[in-house]
Amino acid sequence: MKRELLTFTLGTESYGLDILKVQEIRGYEPPTRIANAPDFIKGVINLRGHIVPIVDLRLKLSVGEARYDGSTVVIILNVLGRVVGVVVDGVSDVITLPEDAVKPAPEFGAVLDTQYILGLATVEGQLLIITDIEKLMGAREMALVSDMAEGA
Repeated sequence: MKRELLTFTLGTESYGLDILKVQEIRGYEPPTRIANAPDFIKGVINLRGHIVPIVDLRLKLSVGEARYDGSTVVIILNVLGRVVGVVVDGVSDVITLPEDAVKPAPEFGAVLDTQYILGLATVEGQLLIITDIEKLMGAREMALVSDMAEGA
């Protein structure tokens, strides 16, 4: 069994997520802000008539500084039946990994939340963190972004 992943960067780290969750990749445009939204929810955009919440993964995961420049991209995802955009520093590649290339994430106990990490793999000498984007965008956040999108 092989796994197809879209790889992207946040700060100095490389991440991968299931390519089947990806709807499209677009350049970053400042979204419309939503009052009282948590920091990691940047706002909403109108994508061909659909209101799409935009979540900055750098802020959500506390990795790197959130800078918005020409290389900043938004990955439009279909997660748990909802469309959401995630801001990342850059998209790298689409890769295919054999299942045995993915090692389980180490346990850090209560200090670090690793529930959204499916595993780790080494690709071209670099560690790749494979994310469970559905867990990462968890039910609480998805309900929040859904409510905000409907209120926009």
